[in-house]
Amino acid sequence: MTETGGIAGDRLRSFVERIERLEEEKAALAADIREVYSEAKGTGFDVKILRQVVRLRKMEESDRQEQEEILDLYKRALNM
Repeated sequence: MTETGGIAGDRLRSFVERIERLEEEKAALAADIREVYSEAKGTGFDVKILRQVVRLRKMEESDRQEQEEILDLYKRALNM
């Protein structure tokens, strides 16, 4: 194991290589997600709204309800 300034080169290289592999996987997944959105758009779905639905489904029910109530309050205040 090579050490420079107290840093184990082999251990550092291992971390960097793992990160690089994960970044490659992340890029591949992002491309797959873009492809699914494109397919949805091609069948007539609104991608902007679809992204909002996905974001909302990730949220806890209580957080989503709170956000919707605040949005409704703001809309009423603006006579929308």
